[in-house]
Amino acid sequence: MIDDLYSARLLALAANLPHAGRLADPDGSSEKVSKLCGSRVVVDVKVQDGKVVDFAQDVKACALGQASASVLGAQVLGATLAEIEIARDAFRAMLKDGGPTPAGRFSDLSMLAPVKDYPARHASTLLAFEAAAEAVRRAATRTSPAGAA
Repeated sequence: MIDDLYSARLLALAANLPHAGRLADPDGSSEKVSKLCGSRVVVDVKVQDGKVVDFAQDVKACALGQASASVLGAQVLGATLAEIEIARDAFRAMLKDGGPTPAGRFSDLSMLAPVKDYPARHASTLLAFEAAAEAVRRAATRTSPAGAA
């Protein structure tokens, strides 16, 4: 039953979103919207030496999307693009294919494993990680010597 998704831990995460807001001068930003439910996540990042050194997120999503964004916000500082993409891909595989839970710094995503049984909830649950990966990729392009103007 869908009520089983909304554990006390998940609701606590959703209510305490780390790094809420926007950065004044980000190196990279990304906005992702779920067409199905209208959930929206905007991520801003600053990247130095290939790692996220500052992060902000503006999240207008359901409790599942907020909980996912909370896990991201709690662990993203110091993460590389590769770490974020690996977590995003493992998270997607966990939801869509019943794959193993993400390992490493984003392992708390395991609490969202029951969402796999609710495909209509997958898009909003993945938004924060999709936006973060794109924002860091944009920042890397902007700050790399090849991307410099």
